[in-house]
Amino acid sequence: MNDIVTLQWLNPLYSISGFCVGALVGMTGVGGGSLMTPLLIVLFGIHPATAVGTDLLYAAVTKTGGTFVHGAYRTIDWRIVGRLAAGSLPATCVTIAVMSRTDLGSEAARNLINSVLSGALILTAAVLVFRRSILELYAARVGELKPRTTISVTVIVGALLGVLVSISSVGAGAIGATALILLYPHLPMRQIVGSDIAHAVPLTLAGGIGHWMLGSIDWQVLASLLVGSLPGIVIGGAISVRIPDRLLRLLLATVLLLVAGKLIL
Repeated sequence: MNDIVTLQWLNPLYSISGFCVGALVGMTGVGGGSLMTPLLIVLFGIHPATAVGTDLLYAAVTKTGGTFVHGAYRTIDWRIVGRLAAGSLPATCVTIAVMSRTDLGSEAARNLINSVLSGALILTAAVLVFRRSILELYAARVGELKPRTTISVTVIVGALLGVLVSISSVGAGAIGATALILLYPHLPMRQIVGSDIAHAVPLTLAGGIGHWMLGSIDWQVLASLLVGSLPGIVIGGAISVRIPDRLLRLLLATVLLLVAGKLIL
């Protein structure tokens, strides 16, 4: 009887979508929030607030697994994680508090979330395509910051990510990682990725809990997505070694721009 109830909670279409997004995340390292939230909105017609809240808890679960892996290999700089969280967690709480005073079911709230989401998707796509040019321009114009300035800017970046992720669920992946590369140019890439993933856990968890309190979580959708995405991430990681990284990033950027255009129109 319990098995039947469990199966009724699982929607195969959501699980298939979760698998596809999970595979892309496994292949590229980014794309979870950037693809899952707009997919829920555009393909399944879920309200933007519910799509964002559900995706935040989905990301918290999936990135927890990634954090354990990176932690085991000691590829996380916990000082950086703490600096980012010092900015992102308070910003998340403030953003959720502001959202609680608005009618998330209103057309105005829908338009606001769609606008922020579209902008975040375009920014993420630009980062994916032009990351090398951005890094070269930053190195030529700004160079390496002083240690104290680096700490302050890291906290500010965390705060900006907190606001962006709380509203759109997008930003903790490609945007966060690129910011860390600019701020910590001598840090090995594996530690950049590990620290970015580790910071995403408290950020998305705080945002997800906030949306839960606002009533914008669909637990059936969340369960179905996780059933598909977890094996998808594993398989995607295995496939990634056979496909050129730049090709994958261009493909992902194209998809993000198309989705952003769909949301705007």
